[in-house]
Amino acid sequence: MMTYEVTLYNEAVRQCVRQGDHHRQLSDDWGDSHYIEVEADDEQRALRKIEMRYPSEDGFVVEGITLM
Repeated sequence: MMTYEVTLYNEAVRQCVRQGDHHRQLSDDWGDSHYIEVEADDEQRALRKIEMRYPSEDGFVVEGITLM
């Protein structure tokens, strides 16, 4: 297993913050980039793990992934 660092944010939160509002379920800091470490055999599996925890249909956007 390898460790990957995934950079992601939530676009719905960004839009709310830009409009001076707050997201119903997530804190305002999700409008900024978060760095999440993921253990996986390869990059694709790491991205699948992230998608399960932070689904794109909920507004999460992966900015990048790097092998640590």
